[in-house]
Amino acid sequence: MPRPQDDPITALGETDPKRLGRDEFVTLLEAASAPDGDGTGLSALPPEQFARIVSRATSEQLKAVLGRPELREKILEEVFRRMREHYTGGEAAGTVRWRVDTGDDLLRWECELAGGECTVSKGSTAGEPRTTLTMPPLEFIKLAAGNTSPGKLLMTGRLKVSGDLTFAAALPKLFRIPQP
Repeated sequence: MPRPQDDPITALGETDPKRLGRDEFVTLLEAASAPDGDGTGLSALPPEQFARIVSRATSEQLKAVLGRPELREKILEEVFRRMREHYTGGEAAGTVRWRVDTGDDLLRWECELAGGECTVSKGSTAGEPRTTLTMPPLEFIKLAAGNTSPGKLLMTGRLKVSGDLTFAAALPKLFRIPQP
């Protein structure tokens, strides 16, 4: 476990989650998600390190983190904030509505893809999305980190898709998923 005086982002990036217990992992991610002096918090963690952390963490560790509403919200917001940076552009256009089903709540974000840009907003607009993707938080985090595939989630019933299925199937090609 990193020393308490270590920078939480540096400690998180250098730590192998497999060497931590569930509670130690939650504590470290909680410290790293708190805004630091310049307000960055998790924003300072490179995407490749985030992907590595998720790929090395056990499902039990990730469930414990995502089971804390305030921590889950920070992590999901950070992933959605970064989506525009990982959008590869292209000709595809339309709104993707993401519904993250926590069991107690349905968290919503939308990505508007148009003109080679991706604009992300929290909540739902009045308009009809081109496609809607609904999944639990654990599966969303694994998908965002490249640790599972949409096909696998569909086949296991952990991802539900409505609307334009062809557009939904093309989404993985429209975003660069960081490699651990």
